[in-house]
Amino acid sequence: MKRPGIITVLCVMGFLSIVVSFPRVFSPEVKKLGSFMPALFGLLVAANFMSYIGLWFMKRWGAELFCLAYFIKTLLDLVLRQFGFSFYLAQAFSLFCIVVILLHYRKLDRNL
Repeated sequence: MKRPGIITVLCVMGFLSIVVSFPRVFSPEVKKLGSFMPALFGLLVAANFMSYIGLWFMKRWGAELFCLAYFIKTLLDLVLRQFGFSFYLAQAFSLFCIVVILLHYRKLDRNL
């Protein structure tokens, strides 16, 4: 099955965002939020990475994991009141990704 070009672009942009966000797991600003926050933030980064891998291979579990990680990250940001430019930029990018994923969801493979 051929991957649509927009999914390819989103996956490449997502992989680049993972490379940028991974060092933040170990940053002092994340450690200030609580002792468990680096681990939780690291799990969310890992879940996003796995979801982009799933989307790259056109698997439904990648789309579902992306949506799950998005909602957990949004809930966490709302609880911790982390509203900044990066929050709104990530929200816009993630919502655009979700719309594109929903448009192509039928093309995604059900099998692992």
